[in-house]
Amino acid sequence: MSTAPNNREIVICHDPAALAEQAADRIIAAAAEAIAARGQFTLALSGGSTPERLYKLLAAEPRCGKIDWQRTWLFFGDERCVPHNDERSNYRMAAESLLKPAQILVDHIFTVPVDLATSAACAAAYEIQLRAFFTSSGDSGFPQFDLILLGLGDDGHTASLFPGKPTLAENTAWITSSPPGVLPPPVDRVTFTFPVLNAARQVMFLVAGTGKSHIVREILENRPNPERHPASGVNPQYGKLIWMLDEAAASALTRKV
Repeated sequence: MSTAPNNREIVICHDPAALAEQAADRIIAAAAEAIAARGQFTLALSGGSTPERLYKLLAAEPRCGKIDWQRTWLFFGDERCVPHNDERSNYRMAAESLLKPAQILVDHIFTVPVDLATSAACAAAYEIQLRAFFTSSGDSGFPQFDLILLGLGDDGHTASLFPGKPTLAENTAWITSSPPGVLPPPVDRVTFTFPVLNAARQVMFLVAGTGKSHIVREILENRPNPERHPASGVNPQYGKLIWMLDEAAASALTRKV
Protein backbone atom coordinates (compact mmCIF):
# COMPACT_ATOMS: atom_id res chain seq x y z
CA MET A 1 0.00 0.00 0.00
CA SER A 2 1.30 3.44 -0.84
CA THR A 3 -0.10 6.91 -0.22
CA ALA A 4 1.40 10.23 -1.25
CA PRO A 5 -0.15 13.41 0.22
CA ASN A 6 2.00 16.39 -0.77
CA ASN A 7 5.65 15.33 -0.87
CA ARG A 8 5.25 12.35 1.48
CA GLU A 9 4.95 8.75 0.39
CA ILE A 10 4.27 5.86 2.76
CA VAL A 11 5.14 2.38 1.53
CA ILE A 12 4.09 -0.64 3.60
CA CYS A 13 5.96 -3.85 2.85
CA HIS A 14 5.12 -7.36 4.02
CA ASP A 15 8.19 -7.92 6.20
CA PRO A 16 11.75 -6.64 6.75
CA ALA A 17 13.07 -8.65 3.81
CA ALA A 18 10.53 -7.13 1.42
CA LEU A 19 11.23 -3.68 2.87
CA ALA A 20 14.96 -4.07 2.19
CA GLU A 21 14.31 -5.27 -1.35
CA GLN A 22 12.00 -2.39 -2.22
CA ALA A 23 14.35 0.14 -0.64
CA ALA A 24 17.31 -1.30 -2.57
CA ASP A 25 15.44 -1.02 -5.86
CA ARG A 26 14.44 2.56 -5.06
CA ILE A 27 18.06 3.44 -4.33
CA ILE A 28 19.12 1.94 -7.66
CA ALA A 29 16.49 4.06 -9.41
CA ALA A 30 17.53 7.20 -7.51
CA ALA A 31 21.17 6.61 -8.44
CA ALA A 32 20.35 6.22 -12.12
CA GLU A 33 18.22 9.36 -12.10
CA ALA A 34 20.83 11.46 -10.30
CA ILE A 35 23.71 10.31 -12.49
CA ALA A 36 21.70 10.96 -15.65
CA ALA A 37 20.74 14.44 -14.44
CA ARG A 38 23.91 15.62 -12.66
CA GLY A 39 26.66 13.08 -13.32
CA GLN A 40 26.90 11.86 -9.74
CA PHE A 41 24.89 10.26 -6.93
CA THR A 42 25.31 11.37 -3.31
CA LEU A 43 23.93 8.96 -0.72
CA ALA A 44 24.00 9.39 3.06
CA LEU A 45 23.95 6.12 4.96
CA SER A 46 22.24 5.27 8.24
CA GLY A 47 23.09 2.82 10.99
CA GLY A 48 20.85 0.07 12.33
CA SER A 49 19.73 -3.48 11.56
CA THR A 50 17.21 -2.55 8.86
CA PRO A 51 19.78 -0.65 6.74
CA GLU A 52 22.27 -3.49 7.24
CA ARG A 53 19.94 -5.91 5.44
CA LEU A 54 19.51 -3.33 2.68
CA TYR A 55 23.27 -2.78 2.32
CA LYS A 56 23.89 -6.50 1.89
CA LEU A 57 21.43 -6.53 -1.01
CA LEU A 58 23.15 -3.55 -2.66
CA ALA A 59 26.54 -5.22 -2.29
CA ALA A 60 25.45 -8.45 -3.99
CA GLU A 61 24.51 -9.23 -7.56
CA PRO A 62 22.37 -8.53 -9.40
CA ARG A 63 21.83 -5.20 -7.64
CA CYS A 64 25.48 -4.26 -7.11
CA GLY A 65 26.05 -4.11 -10.87
CA LYS A 66 23.07 -1.81 -11.35
CA ILE A 67 24.69 1.13 -9.53
CA ASP A 68 27.55 3.09 -11.07
CA TRP A 69 29.75 3.14 -7.97
CA GLN A 70 32.41 5.12 -9.84
CA ARG A 71 30.01 8.06 -9.86
CA THR A 72 28.52 7.44 -6.41
CA TRP A 73 29.74 9.14 -3.23
CA LEU A 74 28.77 7.88 0.23
CA PHE A 75 28.40 9.83 3.46
CA PHE A 76 27.12 9.18 6.98
CA GLY A 77 24.09 11.00 8.38
CA ASP A 78 25.36 10.40 11.89
CA GLU A 79 28.09 8.56 13.71
CA ARG A 80 28.99 7.52 17.24
CA CYS A 81 32.27 8.87 18.56
CA VAL A 82 33.93 5.48 18.84
CA PRO A 83 36.75 3.98 16.75
CA HIS A 84 35.71 2.82 13.29
CA ASN A 85 36.47 -0.78 14.25
CA ASP A 86 34.21 -0.60 17.31
CA GLU A 87 31.08 -2.75 17.08
CA ARG A 88 28.98 0.35 17.87
CA SER A 89 30.29 2.26 14.86
CA ASN A 90 27.93 2.98 11.99
CA TYR A 91 30.93 2.96 9.68
CA ARG A 92 31.94 -0.54 10.74
CA MET A 93 28.49 -1.93 9.99
CA ALA A 94 28.39 -0.22 6.59
CA ALA A 95 31.92 -1.33 5.78
CA GLU A 96 31.21 -4.97 6.54
CA SER A 97 27.84 -5.11 4.79
CA LEU A 98 28.35 -2.77 1.80
CA LEU A 99 31.60 -0.86 1.37
CA LYS A 100 34.04 -3.77 1.39
CA PRO A 101 31.84 -6.38 -0.37
CA ALA A 102 30.99 -3.90 -3.15
CA GLN A 103 34.66 -2.83 -3.35
CA ILE A 104 33.75 0.85 -3.22
CA LEU A 105 36.75 3.12 -3.66
CA VAL A 106 38.00 4.69 -0.43
CA ASP A 107 38.01 8.18 -1.94
CA HIS A 108 34.28 7.83 -2.63
CA ILE A 109 33.52 7.30 1.08
CA PHE A 110 33.32 10.27 3.46
CA THR A 111 33.74 8.88 6.96
CA VAL A 112 33.17 10.94 10.09
CA PRO A 113 36.43 11.75 11.94
CA VAL A 114 36.11 10.13 15.37
CA ASP A 115 39.63 10.48 16.75
CA LEU A 116 39.66 14.18 17.62
CA ALA A 117 39.60 15.57 21.15
CA THR A 118 35.87 16.32 21.30
CA SER A 119 32.70 15.44 19.44
CA ALA A 120 32.38 19.13 18.51
CA ALA A 121 35.80 18.97 16.84
CA CYS A 122 34.76 15.83 14.98
CA ALA A 123 31.60 17.56 13.75
CA ALA A 124 33.52 20.64 12.61
CA ALA A 125 36.07 18.50 10.74
CA TYR A 126 33.31 16.55 8.98
CA GLU A 127 31.57 19.75 7.93
CA ILE A 128 34.83 20.98 6.38
CA GLN A 129 35.03 17.78 4.32
CA LEU A 130 31.45 18.11 3.13
CA ARG A 131 31.77 21.80 2.29
CA ALA A 132 34.84 21.07 0.18
CA PHE A 133 33.02 18.34 -1.74
CA PHE A 134 29.75 20.16 -2.35
CA THR A 135 31.40 23.49 -3.14
CA SER A 136 33.56 21.82 -5.78
CA SER A 137 30.40 20.20 -7.14
CA GLY A 138 28.90 23.64 -7.71
CA ASP A 139 26.32 23.60 -4.91
CA SER A 140 25.75 26.59 -2.66
CA GLY A 141 23.90 26.98 0.60
CA PHE A 142 23.03 23.73 2.35
CA PRO A 143 24.09 20.61 0.43
CA GLN A 144 21.46 18.84 -1.66
CA PHE A 145 22.03 15.14 -1.10
CA ASP A 146 20.34 13.01 -3.70
CA LEU A 147 19.18 10.59 -1.00
CA ILE A 148 19.50 10.44 2.78
CA LEU A 149 18.63 7.22 4.60
CA LEU A 150 17.26 7.51 8.13
CA GLY A 151 16.10 5.23 10.91
CA LEU A 152 13.66 5.86 13.72
CA GLY A 153 14.33 5.39 17.43
CA ASP A 154 11.74 4.26 19.96
CA ASP A 155 11.91 7.76 21.44
CA GLY A 156 11.22 9.42 18.09
CA HIS A 157 14.82 10.43 17.36
CA THR A 158 16.40 10.14 13.95
CA ALA A 159 20.05 10.39 12.94
CA SER A 160 21.45 11.63 16.28
CA LEU A 161 18.82 14.33 16.78
CA PHE A 162 17.38 13.49 20.19
CA PRO A 163 14.26 14.84 21.93
CA GLY A 164 14.79 18.04 23.88
CA LYS A 165 18.45 18.51 22.94
CA PRO A 166 19.98 21.85 21.79
CA THR A 167 20.97 20.26 18.47
CA LEU A 168 17.33 20.51 17.37
CA ALA A 169 17.61 24.30 17.22
CA GLU A 170 20.78 24.37 15.09
CA ASN A 171 19.94 26.15 11.85
CA THR A 172 23.28 27.29 10.41
CA ALA A 173 25.73 24.41 10.79
CA TRP A 174 25.64 21.44 8.42
CA ILE A 175 27.00 19.06 11.05
CA THR A 176 26.77 19.25 14.83
CA SER A 177 27.70 17.20 17.85
CA SER A 178 25.25 15.70 20.30
CA PRO A 179 25.46 14.18 23.74
CA PRO A 180 23.92 10.72 24.14
CA GLY A 181 20.15 10.33 24.13
CA VAL A 182 18.26 8.08 26.55
CA LEU A 183 18.81 5.00 24.39
CA PRO A 184 22.10 3.06 24.28
CA PRO A 185 24.92 3.29 23.53
CA PRO A 186 25.82 6.19 25.88
CA VAL A 187 28.42 7.86 23.66
CA ASP A 188 28.68 11.29 22.07
CA ARG A 189 27.52 11.62 18.45
CA VAL A 190 28.05 13.60 15.27
CA THR A 191 24.96 14.26 13.17
CA PHE A 192 23.47 16.05 10.18
CA THR A 193 21.31 18.99 11.22
CA PHE A 194 17.69 19.59 10.24
CA PRO A 195 18.60 22.09 7.49
CA VAL A 196 20.76 19.46 5.77
CA LEU A 197 18.11 16.76 6.09
CA ASN A 198 15.45 19.09 4.76
CA ALA A 199 17.55 20.25 1.79
CA ALA A 200 17.78 16.72 0.35
CA ARG A 201 16.19 15.68 -2.90
CA GLN A 202 14.93 12.52 -1.19
CA VAL A 203 14.82 11.33 2.40
CA MET A 204 13.94 7.71 3.09
CA PHE A 205 13.01 6.38 6.54
CA LEU A 206 13.50 2.64 7.02
CA VAL A 207 11.41 1.29 9.91
CA ALA A 208 10.64 -2.32 10.82
CA GLY A 209 9.16 -4.19 13.77
CA THR A 210 6.23 -3.88 16.16
CA GLY A 211 8.47 -2.11 18.65
CA LYS A 212 8.37 0.95 16.39
CA SER A 213 4.63 0.84 15.66
CA HIS A 214 3.55 3.26 18.42
CA ILE A 215 6.07 5.96 17.51
CA VAL A 216 5.27 5.52 13.81
CA ARG A 217 1.62 6.25 14.56
CA GLU A 218 2.52 9.23 16.77
CA ILE A 219 4.57 10.81 14.00
CA LEU A 220 2.45 9.99 10.96
CA GLU A 221 -0.98 10.68 12.44
CA ASN A 222 -0.26 13.86 14.42
CA ARG A 223 1.05 17.34 13.83
CA PRO A 224 4.85 17.58 13.77
CA ASN A 225 6.44 18.07 17.19
CA PRO A 226 10.22 17.98 16.62
CA GLU A 227 11.06 18.79 20.24
CA ARG A 228 9.26 15.64 21.36
CA HIS A 229 9.75 13.51 18.24
CA PRO A 230 12.64 14.86 16.16
CA ALA A 231 11.82 12.55 13.23
CA SER A 232 8.65 14.57 12.71
CA GLY A 233 10.80 17.59 11.88
CA VAL A 234 12.14 15.92 8.73
CA ASN A 235 10.23 17.32 5.77
CA PRO A 236 12.36 18.16 2.72
CA GLN A 237 11.56 21.65 1.52
CA TYR A 238 11.68 20.81 -2.17
CA GLY A 239 12.37 17.08 -2.11
CA LYS A 240 10.47 13.88 -1.42
CA LEU A 241 9.91 12.17 1.93
CA ILE A 242 9.49 8.39 1.84
CA TRP A 243 8.52 6.25 4.81
CA MET A 244 9.34 2.58 4.17
CA LEU A 245 7.56 0.44 6.78
CA ASP A 246 7.02 -3.25 7.22
CA GLU A 247 3.55 -4.42 8.25
CA ALA A 248 4.60 -4.75 11.89
CA ALA A 249 5.83 -1.15 12.07
CA ALA A 250 2.61 0.03 10.40
CA SER A 251 0.33 -2.12 12.58
CA ALA A 252 -0.71 0.66 14.97
CA LEU A 253 -1.83 3.09 12.26
CA THR A 254 -5.50 3.84 12.72
CA ARG A 255 -6.21 5.62 9.46
CA LYS A 256 -4.88 6.10 5.96
CA VAL A 257 -2.08 8.63 6.32
